[in-house]
Amino acid sequence: MRAPAFWTSQAGPRDWRARLLSPLGALYARATARRLAAGPRDNIGIPVICVGNINAGGTGKTPTVIALVERLRDGFHTPHVVSRGYGGSLTGPVEVLPGQHRAQEVGDEPLLLSAFARTWVAQDRAAGARAARDAGATVIVLDDGFQNPALTHDLSVVVVDAETGFGNGLCLPAGPLREPAETGLMRADLLVSIGPPAAQTAFDATPLPPQLPRLRAALTPLQTGMDWTDTPLIAFAGIGRPEKFFDTLRSLGATLLRAEALADHQPLSTAFLTRLEADARQHGAQLVTTEKDAARLPNSFRSKVITLPVRLAFDNPAPLDAALTALMAPKNTTD
Repeated sequence: MRAPAFWTSQAGPRDWRARLLSPLGALYARATARRLAAGPRDNIGIPVICVGNINAGGTGKTPTVIALVERLRDGFHTPHVVSRGYGGSLTGPVEVLPGQHRAQEVGDEPLLLSAFARTWVAQDRAAGARAARDAGATVIVLDDGFQNPALTHDLSVVVVDAETGFGNGLCLPAGPLREPAETGLMRADLLVSIGPPAAQTAFDATPLPPQLPRLRAALTPLQTGMDWTDTPLIAFAGIGRPEKFFDTLRSLGATLLRAEALADHQPLSTAFLTRLEADARQHGAQLVTTEKDAARLPNSFRSKVITLPVRLAFDNPAPLDAALTALMAPKNTTD
């Protein structure tokens, strides 16, 4: 499902659809608050870093998880990722094995993340974290789960798309939020806003808790040796905001003959891909998609579609590095 336009329209909460649905949004917010207040917090004995969001849909959690995993590994720690496995059929806990599991079983994001760290899928996040700990993890990076009370979060990182911000400020279904932004931000330890400079400047006007450190970051293409200049492409993407992917390709000088925006996590059928392949062949174009979408490709198309990998680059990572150092520092114990 694509996010409705009125969630981020200029009219904001004054839009008639937002006003009509706002009572349901208030009920949703209260339900989230009750769940967080009542749920037991399981402490598994090793640090848990939650990478979550307040908005529904894609904000950049997956590249943020990758960035955290790489920083932790650079610090000689052993991070494992735990995910609910959205879109997958397995309930877990189960370790994601790229050669054995498919996106239909474990979800596209865990399959992608498993290339960077040992990754576990579990609908019961506490059970998944215990399985990771017992398998040798020294720190858990929780992919999503900011509104889930199952685990104690030793560090909570909230990710937001700087361009859309917190939308119209209303909760589902009246707006894009899982809980009121001011409520969620009070529980966060770090806020990562992702977007280009103009979007970051616009997001500067968003009221934030004064004690909350904010890190500005951008998704930058990974240098793979591919020359995108004037390359004719047929691109498709099923991420939170596919337009960002298409704009990145254009910024690299590629020629987009077709840009197919799909719903987040939309299945990639053989019939759909065959139509795209025929169109690409007719125009002498190359099929291209995101790393996350590539995880859902049928085996017969994996060699026919290239990807544009992106990584998260922080303007100033010092607050994040300081938080990770403090979190992972040996604790003094007394007899």
